[in-house]
Amino acid sequence: MNPNLLNQALIEKLDSLLSQTDLKVSELQRDQLIGYVQMLDKWNKAYNLTSVRNPIDMLVKHIMDSIVVSPYLSGERFIDVGTGPGLPGIPLAIMNPDYQFTLLDSLGKRIRFIKQVLHELSIHNVEPVQSRVEEFQPEVGFDGVISRAFASMMDMVEWCHHLPKADGGVFLALKGQLPEDEIAQLPESLMVSQVHVLQVPELEGDRHLIILEKKG
Repeated sequence: MNPNLLNQALIEKLDSLLSQTDLKVSELQRDQLIGYVQMLDKWNKAYNLTSVRNPIDMLVKHIMDSIVVSPYLSGERFIDVGTGPGLPGIPLAIMNPDYQFTLLDSLGKRIRFIKQVLHELSIHNVEPVQSRVEEFQPEVGFDGVISRAFASMMDMVEWCHHLPKADGGVFLALKGQLPEDEIAQLPESLMVSQVHVLQVPELEGDRHLIILEKKG
């Protein structure tokens, strides 16, 4: 598709999707979200960053699926663990320019892509880090540890136990169907403080955000 036509199609589609939510997006934020999709599409051909090939589908499956979490962020410092090409971290950083996001991934090609995105789209509230999660030792704990990549919440809390700040830090797990079995297996030290059913326009299947916090 002609780049100008694609750009217009992406703008119209994103506006249509946003109109089905309560989310407010400025013109700059909209341009950055669309710019991110265009870069993801371009780099995907060489780097294989996502299995979603169609940029219009990326708006639903990557952008909207990420930014619907935005209203539930509490605090100022967040880490997106296993961020891949920057999901949900980059869309959330665009939506919340006053918050700080660390995007962690062990693969160099993904971190290189993220650095290029930050540069081209002038996003200033993201720090990309190439590391395995269990080896990453932050100087200060995070208000929220976000992940949509982990196979299970058990793995998430086991590998990321050192990342939330001691006083009030939470885990935010993005899941499809509500994983009752995973919740039942969580360690005694954690409790599910909130469960939110996420409404993602035009996305098939369930989406849930499960917020975990340490007891006491």
